[in-house]
Amino acid sequence: MRHGKKFNHLSRTAAHRSSMLANMASSLILHKRITTTLAKAKALRMYVEPILTKGKADNTNSRRVVFSYLQNKESIKELFGPIAQKIADRPGGYTRILKLSNRKGDNAEMAIMELVDYNENLLKDTSSKTAKKTTRRGRKPAVPKAEAPASNPVAEETAE
Repeated sequence: MRHGKKFNHLSRTAAHRSSMLANMASSLILHKRITTTLAKAKALRMYVEPILTKGKADNTNSRRVVFSYLQNKESIKELFGPIAQKIADRPGGYTRILKLSNRKGDNAEMAIMELVDYNENLLKDTSSKTAKKTTRRGRKPAVPKAEAPASNPVAEETAE
């Protein structure tokens, strides 16, 4: 029985799975985008999001904790350098999974996993549009009321 076992084991032993996820997370951090199966991408998202959150705080303990997961010095430098600066104001959701067509050999569902702040195509589209700020409940933004003039020039003209 698998009561309370919520994560995908990916048909691998625990050591193989942790090693594979660490390698995929390092590749994602270094290359900003990887192509993999959909199941691995979903498992990787659960693995890499907390690592990226720890990357926002650049201190010795965070570096040691992240290094214990990734075991790759180049990806640590990349994570605590340019990536941490880009995701500093983002509260979460650092990755995006885009589904692709099935793989030709075994018909596996494929996906692209990428870091959200590094997709140049989507960033230039959103930069041209100005987004209105709303609250989470979807109310319209608060518009400051314009000060009404002391005297109404239209009313004065009609009175004369």
